[in-house]
Amino acid sequence: MQTETAPKFSSAAMKRTSDWIRSQEFPSDITIQVGESTFNLHKLPLASKCGYIRKLVSGANGSRVTHLEIAGMPGDAKAFDLVIKFCYGVNFEITADNVSMLRCAAEHLEMTEECKPGNLIGRAEAYLEEVALASLAGAVTALRRAEELLPASDKVRLIGRCIDAVASMTCGDGGGDDDGGLKPVDEYWWADELTALRIDTFQRVMIAMKARGFKGIAMGTMIMLYAQKSLRRLDMNGRDRKKMEPRQEHEKRVVLETIVSLLPREKNTMSVSFLSMLLRAAIYLDTSLACRLDLEGRMAGQLGQAVLDDLLIPSSSPEGAGATAFDVDAVQRIMAGYLEHEGEATRLDYNTDDDFVSAASPPNDVGPVGRLMESYLAEISSDVNLPVYKFTGLAELIPERARFNEDGMYRAIDIYLKAHPALGEGERKKVCSIMDCQKLSREACAHAAQNDRLPVQTVVQVLYHEQRRLRVQPSQPPSGAPSYAGGESPALSYRPTPSFNGRDRSAPSSEVSRLQRENDELRMELLQMKMRLRDPSAAPPPPPLVAAPGGGRSFPSSGKPPLPKKPGGGGFMKKLGRLNPFVRDPVAAGKVRTKPAKDRRHSIS
Repeated sequence: MQTETAPKFSSAAMKRTSDWIRSQEFPSDITIQVGESTFNLHKLPLASKCGYIRKLVSGANGSRVTHLEIAGMPGDAKAFDLVIKFCYGVNFEITADNVSMLRCAAEHLEMTEECKPGNLIGRAEAYLEEVALASLAGAVTALRRAEELLPASDKVRLIGRCIDAVASMTCGDGGGDDDGGLKPVDEYWWADELTALRIDTFQRVMIAMKARGFKGIAMGTMIMLYAQKSLRRLDMNGRDRKKMEPRQEHEKRVVLETIVSLLPREKNTMSVSFLSMLLRAAIYLDTSLACRLDLEGRMAGQLGQAVLDDLLIPSSSPEGAGATAFDVDAVQRIMAGYLEHEGEATRLDYNTDDDFVSAASPPNDVGPVGRLMESYLAEISSDVNLPVYKFTGLAELIPERARFNEDGMYRAIDIYLKAHPALGEGERKKVCSIMDCQKLSREACAHAAQNDRLPVQTVVQVLYHEQRRLRVQPSQPPSGAPSYAGGESPALSYRPTPSFNGRDRSAPSSEVSRLQRENDELRMELLQMKMRLRDPSAAPPPPPLVAAPGGGRSFPSSGKPPLPKKPGGGGFMKKLGRLNPFVRDPVAAGKVRTKPAKDRRHSIS
């Protein structure tokens, strides 16, 4: 029966219990308070089954006890309401949803078999063993309710038994196959249920499942689901992010560090995008250095699968002078880690041990990684706060075998020079020194020759290598692999195939090649003239002549004969040469026309 002064009920069921007690013939003789709820009850039915209450109301002074306050009751007034029903003999149903609460409440009130056979502890234990923990649904439900009752549930080993039951049934139910695979998550309703657990309970479940063979992609998928739920409200938009309360930030940091510690060690068990998301969260929450380095190492092992957005990690540095928009240092460490993995992969024998295949990145992703890093350089090069040493340091990490073409590097350098117009000549030379001019395509060479942002020395190198490539190209035998040491650029590696009609088309093809070569030579001479106008002292010296054996004609130092003169082209080239103010024709120099005398200046004859 509820007190008249403060009738408080947390549910309709508790009110019905109180009404039933009030209807009894005997008046209540004890008032028990649990939390904010107060119950007017009888000592005899409670003391007969609750050892805790029996101790308080028995003895010489027991008859004087009229008020009790039960502190630390697991499940609070809701659990005590069910205990009252059990003590008064009112029927109620024990379910997987309330058995954890009943078991902990019975332990707290000492409702043991010594007090009375068939007491609440025995009844709850029987239901747990025979019903709740015998099915996966019951075990998951009991586990979720048990973690709400900590630390009382750990005192009766309830959480540990629930975890063992869940781990045994999930792994035995096909949760993890031989390859660690996982069926679609919607087929496993319990996956969503487990992601609602507290992080410490979830960690214990994952450890128990891993011990029973749950691993690889299956475990990675579970961790991804949990991370998406627990970290989805983080605002990680660089410096514009919203700050959290210190207590909430600490909880999120603990969750993230625990998630990282649970990640499987096998490669390709989760996407690079997910690892990038975790790394951004780690930087935002200021987790431990070991946590961030672990994520960077995992990204390095799968860098060949990354896209540009995965590397655009916002910087956590406070806004101010010298603060870059993106965390370049993290990407530099990731690239260094990739090179270490790639070096290990080249030393391992992939044909002798299958385990080595997953130990390092596959060796055929060097090219995509090189292009990815060039795209990243082009993306960050427009940052006005990006110093030269960071730009060049990251570019120098790209190995030569990954740089089949320097057009991407040239694009990044051009954007960087445009965004940093105040760089000195020495700094611009240092920036351009990371580019190999021999690997530029013909289009890139034409653009670089007219680029005023490049140092003159770099432009001269571009023109020299392009002219050398034009001279060497006709004398090179055709081959399947393009040559980068003065040969044609990768963009021009196409060679015509024989026609299918069986006719010989070599004559038209050679004529087109000759005309194209003449056009290229004219263009190169025009570009050289422009360079001489900009800086006459920077013109590349002609290759020295070497006497041919036997006293014959002299050849350039390359050891190859000069290109034959083309009919009809010499006159035009001589006229074009006369336009150059820095090159004089020695033959024409002796035929300088003198100014006529004044008396003959307007003579008709």
